[in-house]
Amino acid sequence: MQTTRLTPDTKLPLTCSRTGICCHGNRVWLNPWELLCLATEKGISVREFRDLHSIFGGIRLLFNGKSDNQSRQACNQYIENFGCSVHPGRPLACRLFPIARQIQNGEVCYMYQGSQFPCLDSCPEVLDLPQLTVAEYLEGQQTERFEQAQDAYLELMQSLADIAFMLLLDTGLAASGDRKTLAAWKQMGKEDPDALVTRIGNEWMDDLMLPEIPYSNDPVLFSQQHNELLQEKLQLACGNLKTEQELHEASVLTMAMALHLARSLGANPQHLSEHWINIAKENGALN
Repeated sequence: MQTTRLTPDTKLPLTCSRTGICCHGNRVWLNPWELLCLATEKGISVREFRDLHSIFGGIRLLFNGKSDNQSRQACNQYIENFGCSVHPGRPLACRLFPIARQIQNGEVCYMYQGSQFPCLDSCPEVLDLPQLTVAEYLEGQQTERFEQAQDAYLELMQSLADIAFMLLLDTGLAASGDRKTLAAWKQMGKEDPDALVTRIGNEWMDDLMLPEIPYSNDPVLFSQQHNELLQEKLQLACGNLKTEQELHEASVLTMAMALHLARSLGANPQHLSEHWINIAKENGALN
């Protein structure tokens, strides 16, 4: 789909009319820090919020509320005639809407889909409201910490993938002629989120989405502590692996976690798995 790239100085009708249109029929992905922010704002445990208000093991908000006049269900956190019940803790996707954010060649860029500003179809009244620059809008939506969280979890995602590479390439598994591991990576890139949750299993899903770390206003510190916890547990789990089957299973598990986290960050798991498979093949792995 065509996208329109924006600069910080681009001026748009970004003042929200607060009609709740965007709270219906959308997909809102969550990283672990955002899940914690929502649970904290709700006043319940992260596990309880995940189990009651999200799907796919906590990586997407549940949209099972009352339908609007277009038969689109509301976000689980939306209250009719009031708005978002967890607004101060809302995730980055909600803060940015209708803008998207990408990192290309190490640089952050903002955009929206199509050639016409998306809100004009469903909320034409925004044309009568004050216009804002993209920079003004981002500041008003307080996106900075949530963007930091997104970037920090992209690094954690890559860290998990690196462990999957190590288990395949540095242990002798690839050199043994193994062909099962890359085939599993490829399959996982195409699997739906529930299938990946099943592959990962309850214990590792808890480690991925419910790390036992106190709430922190610093998402970078939180993600670093999360990464350390995962690294320690993976080291314990993988430190004494000996057989090719054990190494294969560990590499597949770690890559499954990387791909599942990637989806929560808005990345395409199939594209990522293909990219990582090509890197592994360049380093001697077979498929």
